[in-house]
Amino acid sequence: MIQRNFVVVLAIFLVMPGCSMRDDGIISDLEATLRSRLGDEMTIRSVLKSPIAGLYEVDLGDRIIYSDATGDRLLVGEIFDSKNRSNLTESRFSEINKIDFSALPFSDALKVVRGNGSRKLAVFSDPNCPYCKQLEAELESIDNVTIYTFLYPVLSPDSVEKSRAIWCSPDRTQAWGDWMLDHRKPTTTNICKTDVIERNIALGHSLNVKGTPTVFLSDGRRLPGALSIEKLEQQLVVAVAAKKAE
Repeated sequence: MIQRNFVVVLAIFLVMPGCSMRDDGIISDLEATLRSRLGDEMTIRSVLKSPIAGLYEVDLGDRIIYSDATGDRLLVGEIFDSKNRSNLTESRFSEINKIDFSALPFSDALKVVRGNGSRKLAVFSDPNCPYCKQLEAELESIDNVTIYTFLYPVLSPDSVEKSRAIWCSPDRTQAWGDWMLDHRKPTTTNICKTDVIERNIALGHSLNVKGTPTVFLSDGRRLPGALSIEKLEQQLVVAVAAKKAE
């Protein structure tokens, strides 16, 4: 994989204009060069100018890397706007990987409503993922929200068994909370259809969900990893504003 071949660099730069303009001549040559050199190791979805002059954004689907105009040097890392203290790579990745939130199969998810439930988010979570448990604890502090949790057991066979037991519990959301927050293992003897687990895994793959937890906001943006309550609240405000502006 490319992580083993290149030094991971954390780049901190000021924003420069022209991040969305396409220079067809340079970009088409660069894309051809990278496809030839990377081969089947990576799938290149697009190549565009980045916010840094002379640096190009390479969308690999599950992440963004950067290249110079020749393709000889690759940067594996993130671009930060030091003036606004924002992660430009993270924002860009979220933007180009937007989904249609309303099209998610919510009947295949656990549902929790707090307060008026006006703000909505979906979480793909594995029951054996420590970062998912960390996120679950943070979500306890958020009010006026509807949370759809898609059981996404991708870490181990035990994750699948726990997910099935939780789904077949008389109170699924309670069983989920008992396990994720209090480490009380689901012990239900109920037998039910658990094909929802396979559907969720297929759904996650189709949405390019590479890790857990992955959060989707109502405006379609994704937020990978365990998030702090402060960042969650901030992004929920942005998502609500974006939906109102549509």
